Amino acid sequence: MKLETMFCKKGSLRYISHLDIVRLFQRAVRRAELKVSISQGFTPHYRIGFSNALKLGVESEGENAVFTMDGWMDPEEFKKRINEKLPEGVKIISCKKRF
Repeated sequence: MKLETMFCKKGSLRYISHLDIVRLFQRAVRRAELKVSISQGFTPHYRIGFSNALKLGVESEGENAVFTMDGWMDPEEFKKRINEKLPEGVKIISCKKRF
């Protein structure tokens, strides 16, 4: 199952890089104990896909990320649990099942 999310990056967190955003979401997934799939390779990582990278210092209201889940999960529950672990300035705005 895949969950397509839209998130915003505002305030002082606009000065963090794309790689830091990736790490931030990985940490939030781990802390929220969400069942996101892990790759099967030499260096396993969470299967999270981002649409594009933002330039440093740019705020955004509509960035996309796709999370590949191990099992079924309610999109609203996913949104609630991950938003509790994300810092102020980054927030999941919407979450829906991707077909």
